[in-house]
Amino acid sequence: MSMGSLYVVATPIGNLGDMSARAIETLKNVDVILAEDTRHSAPLLRHFQIQTQCQAFHEHNEKEKAEVICQRVLDGQNVAIISDAGVPLISDPGFSLVRLAHEHGIPIVPIPGACAAITAISASGLPTDRFNFEGFLPAKRGPKERALLALANEQRTLIFYESPRRVVETLEIMRKIFGGERQVVIARELTKLFETIKKLPINDMLDFVSHDPNQVKGEIVLLVEGKPKQDDDEQDEALKKLLTILLDDVPLKQAVALAMKITDAKRNKVYPLALAIKQN
Repeated sequence: MSMGSLYVVATPIGNLGDMSARAIETLKNVDVILAEDTRHSAPLLRHFQIQTQCQAFHEHNEKEKAEVICQRVLDGQNVAIISDAGVPLISDPGFSLVRLAHEHGIPIVPIPGACAAITAISASGLPTDRFNFEGFLPAKRGPKERALLALANEQRTLIFYESPRRVVETLEIMRKIFGGERQVVIARELTKLFETIKKLPINDMLDFVSHDPNQVKGEIVLLVEGKPKQDDDEQDEALKKLLTILLDDVPLKQAVALAMKITDAKRNKVYPLALAIKQN
């Protein structure tokens, strides 16, 4: 018996018209579909009259089930993996399975389709030649601040997924770290009825989101303009700002180490500046 294949199948992020004919055909013909949430995927499969057996495959059982799934493929079965929406593995389960499939020499066949991050940046009006996808930020404020501080000098467009419950807090932290004039885009409910794509400076975006309850509902992609290139004076001011933020939360030694790591500045420049800020 010949080996089967593992199909990584993208599904719509909202509009069912984005489901490809190839994806439908694949899901109809495989032996089993692995779904992040079988209840969520059931309406999609019914809509396209896909009657293939569907099993739950999510972050809580992925590692323990990956070996079993790979053995089924090695025994000749074809298996497809889908997520609740978009491309599997992109901030969704499946990495352990695909990695293990590579180790077993299993053929892996991607069936491309909609991805919220790529859809958002294509319509964002921000530079698309180089970008940095960060997925979901930490939920708690402290770790989120540290994650954004580490990106303070990133010159590529930044892409984040964010919960609607936390989007206002995230924008407030971004204003603190990136500055209120940095351009940000909110791409909400992409391909759905209430799709919103709005591009504003962070200051104005906070005002827009805070005064419209609809903007804190649904699926949200946040995109942030990369840091513009700076001259020496601007770099010094940015370093001062970074150190001021760090020194509010961590000791002098740790603030210096973090600032050096984030900016690549030398210790003989960072330490005296941090000391002066601390003393004042």
